[in-house]
Amino acid sequence: MQNAIIDPNQGEVSPTTTEGVAPAIIRRCREDERATILAIIQAAAEAYRGVIPDDCWHEPYMTLRELDGEIAAGVEFRGYEMDGALVGVMGVQAVRDVDLIRHAYVLPGQQGRGIGGELITHLRRKSARRMLVGTWSAADWAIRFYQRHGFEPVPTAQAPKLLRAYWNISERQIEASVVLADVRPIPAGTPTRFLRC
Repeated sequence: MQNAIIDPNQGEVSPTTTEGVAPAIIRRCREDERATILAIIQAAAEAYRGVIPDDCWHEPYMTLRELDGEIAAGVEFRGYEMDGALVGVMGVQAVRDVDLIRHAYVLPGQQGRGIGGELITHLRRKSARRMLVGTWSAADWAIRFYQRHGFEPVPTAQAPKLLRAYWNISERQIEASVVLADVRPIPAGTPTRFLRC
């Protein structure tokens, strides 16, 4: 299948063939895609049901009003588009001296194909600042994902301080969350499959 690789050193697009990966692009999500972003978040967040504390789970997991609030607060979503449809989203939010990874979700039927990895690599490459991500401490699969992609848990005693300083979340969510920090630079020239940002 045909993909495109942007070499960050050359700035050129060169076609390549990668077995088992559909042609795809990573791009900024549009205003008119809010319902699609929300549908991806709702579908993927089902993985948290019965895993995170019951008093932290709510239905729906995120409302349109909450999504609009996140966007108004500066969360910029990038989407992974495959065959003309968004199948994954990941937000980034500049807060003071760091960039936060926010709301990283891939449709359940598309998980395990490297889409989340492509998105986070793209965001890491675009950021020149320290990056942090917060997630539920019971979501061991999410923690492993971030560790595979260059993030490491911060010391337990430091996490609540960071969550209070950089996120706008409840004390209960702070108690049930961990923070991971970006610790590995992405080597220049590391290719990823995307066409535009």
